[in-house]
Amino acid sequence: MNELPEWLTDSRETALLSAMLAPGSSYSLESLAAEARAITLRRFGRTMTLYAPLYLSNHCPSGCVYCGFASDRTTVRRRLEPDEIERELLALKKIGVTDLLLLTGERTGAAGFDYLKKSVEIASKHMQRVSVEAFPMSGDEYRELALSGCTGITIYQETYDLRRYEELHRWGPKKDFFHRLETPARALDGGIKTVGLGVLLGLADPLEDALMLFRHVRHLQRTYWRAGISVSFPRMRPQTGGYAPPFCVSDHFLARMIFAFRIALPDTDLVLSTRESPAFRDGMAGLGITRMSIASRTTVGGYDEESSAAEKGQFDVFDDRSAEDFCNALRAKNIEPVFKNWEPAYNGPSSEYFENNPRQEAQSCH
Repeated sequence: MNELPEWLTDSRETALLSAMLAPGSSYSLESLAAEARAITLRRFGRTMTLYAPLYLSNHCPSGCVYCGFASDRTTVRRRLEPDEIERELLALKKIGVTDLLLLTGERTGAAGFDYLKKSVEIASKHMQRVSVEAFPMSGDEYRELALSGCTGITIYQETYDLRRYEELHRWGPKKDFFHRLETPARALDGGIKTVGLGVLLGLADPLEDALMLFRHVRHLQRTYWRAGISVSFPRMRPQTGGYAPPFCVSDHFLARMIFAFRIALPDTDLVLSTRESPAFRDGMAGLGITRMSIASRTTVGGYDEESSAAEKGQFDVFDDRSAEDFCNALRAKNIEPVFKNWEPAYNGPSSEYFENNPRQEAQSCH
C-alpha cells in the first residue's frame, strides 16, 4: 500500500483545528459559533449563494458499499438525453436557479467523458455557472471541459483513511485512492477555476477525516493560490442498499466542525446540502455556511417531471422544501438568497495562468 503524502499527515498544519475539534475541547460551542458568525458576516455579508444539483446518469461500474448507485444495486439505470437535459434546465430556471452542479456515477460507456462534455455544453447555454461532480479525469479532459463551459468540479475523497477506503470501495475505478486524491490538482492544472472538497462523514473517524480534509485544502490553497476552493460537510443519509455507517456524527460535532473550519479558513466557501434537516440548515445559515443547495433531487432528472416510483436516488433528501420556502426562511434571518454570483464572461479556463509552473510560483508567494 502506498504511503500518504507528507502534506496530508503533517500535524503542525492542524494544531488549532485539532484543539477546536478534540473531545473535551476548551473551546465552547457557543464561543466558536460567535467567532464563526463574526467572520462570516465580515467576509461574506448577509448572503447565501444557492445552487441546484442535476443528476445526469446513475450508471456506475463501482462497488461502493455506501452508495445507492453502486453496480450491485437494483436501481433502474438511465441517463438524460439532450432533449431531457434541456427540459430539466428550463424547469430549474423557472425557480431561479442559474448555478448548476451536474452529477454522474463513475465513468461508463453509457455516460463517459464525451457525454459529460456534451451535457456541459448544453447546460452552459442556459446557466450562469456550471460545475460537475463526476469521475476523475485526465488533465487534458479537464481542459476540454473548461473550454466547454465548466468552471468547477466537486470531488469528495469520501475518507482519507486508507484501510477504510480499501474496505468501502469493493471494485471499480473508484478503488484507486491515490488517483482520486490527485484529481483536484489535475483539474486545476487543466484550467478548472474552482474545486470543492469534502469527506462523507460517518465512513471513518470523523475527527481524523476532518483534519486530513483541512490539510488537503491548505495544500491546494498554497499551490494554486488563485483558485477557488470550497469545503462541503456531507453526512451519511439512508440509501438503497441499507448501509449503516459505523461512526455516528452528531449535530453537535458537525456544527463544531463547520465553526472550526470557518475560523481556520475565513475566506473559503463552506457548503451545506439538502442532506441535512431544515432546522440544522437554518441554524447554520449565517454561522459559517455560505453556499447551499436548494430543491434538490437525487434521482436522474426530477425537476421537469416527477421521478417514477421505480427510480431510487443516490440518497434520501432531508430538506425537501421548495426553493421559495427555503428563500423565505433565509430572509426571515435577514440573509439574502443569491442565485447569481458569477459572470459568464469570466468562464474561460485558467489554463494560461497555471501553465507557468503554478506550484513554484505559488510557493514563492507564501
